[in-house]
Amino acid sequence: MADRPMLERLVKLNDVWLSRKDVLHGVKSYDVSTKKIRIHTDCGEVITVNNSRRSASARALRNSKYRKVCKHCKLSGERINRFVAKDFYDPGVTYVEAPVKKSAPKKVMKKGAGPQPTAAAQTAPAETQPAAAESAVPSSAAQSTAAAQSTAAAQSTTAAQSTAAATQPLAAEQQPPAQKSEEPVTVSAKEKFSPSQRKRLEALLISDEIDLDDPNLPPYEELEADLVAKRKAELADIYENSREHMLAELERDISAFLISKGFIEIKSSILIPEEYIVRMGIDKDVELSKQVFRTDDGKCLRPMLAPVLYNYLRRFDKVLPDPIKIFEIGPCYRKESDGSSHLEEFTMVNFCQMGDGSTRENLVQLIDEFLTHLGISYEIEGDECMVYGATVDVMHGDLELSSAVVGPVPMDMDWGIDKPWIGAGFGLERLLKVRHNFKNIKRGSRSEYYYNGIHTNL
Repeated sequence: MADRPMLERLVKLNDVWLSRKDVLHGVKSYDVSTKKIRIHTDCGEVITVNNSRRSASARALRNSKYRKVCKHCKLSGERINRFVAKDFYDPGVTYVEAPVKKSAPKKVMKKGAGPQPTAAAQTAPAETQPAAAESAVPSSAAQSTAAAQSTAAAQSTTAAQSTAAATQPLAAEQQPPAQKSEEPVTVSAKEKFSPSQRKRLEALLISDEIDLDDPNLPPYEELEADLVAKRKAELADIYENSREHMLAELERDISAFLISKGFIEIKSSILIPEEYIVRMGIDKDVELSKQVFRTDDGKCLRPMLAPVLYNYLRRFDKVLPDPIKIFEIGPCYRKESDGSSHLEEFTMVNFCQMGDGSTRENLVQLIDEFLTHLGISYEIEGDECMVYGATVDVMHGDLELSSAVVGPVPMDMDWGIDKPWIGAGFGLERLLKVRHNFKNIKRGSRSEYYYNGIHTNL
């Protein structure tokens, strides 16, 4: 006894495809990938489905029933009979069929047609199917099947109408009063859209352009279509004009600004020795250590840019004039908790200065010039962090943009640094979140779901 055939084999053997509306199409060709199968029909349609044994498509091709034949595919009687007769399976092999539900299948009635036949009237004796298949004439198989279905429906109509007439008074008596009322039902603003509809609309929105709790909003279908049209137009405008990703554009803007202030740009490896993290005071006994992505060869994905900046400061101090100004923009990785302001893969800019002029006043002034250039408002607060101790926190409302530091700090001696320094680090995705008033930081991040804040599933 063999398992049920894969959909790929059923398509090959039947040489036809049955659509969801039970319309029989001819198969012109098909392509198979690891998990999917793409069907090209004779009429030009392209359908992609899972290459499964138990899918609805596989069950339909194991069956012999169809509603009508596609007039554009121009199927021959031989191909139709091949589908109906199913005489092409391997001899001596019994295929396990999917379990059949007891309830009758749902059928869509055309407008103006009579009531549906009962389940008993729809059920035909199983023994009559092989005989009908054997007697089918290739050139008229479709007509014979359609005629048989019409006859069965006509025979059961009278019984169904009688049953409906007998039960109609009882149904009318049991009908709840609310169904009899024709008064319009008022729906509150929060109930206007279902949870799935709200999720779709929130994905299409950018910032707070629409209040979804506004009771005067149009129906979902109209609103969704309007938002999709807007987002498509915006993507088309980006492609026609700037063609820049906002994150990359911000990187270039920041780089140009810091270079104009006398900073030299560096680029370091994303993979760093795990020993660098320990030297920053983050050993395995510290809670912060659990957020580090580690590899099998004693390395990790850098959770911050600072470790490598220490090495650059020490080495450049031997060859460059005082003060030394460096910066780096690059990806960092940290196992962050899920939320609208956190990412496990994010982009940071770290800039620092060592030597003459490394004071708190100069640090605050540099931060002010930096954020003024980006057009972002902020507040300065004092705080403490595990790595550096006292910090200068840069806030936008409740959102932290940076933890800046004025050195020296105790860990400097572990890196061979003995001069005063100042430094700050900013997450670029948070800067974009503030600049564009995004509710979710993912809209400005590296993502396959968003491009410049626009949802890509349009």
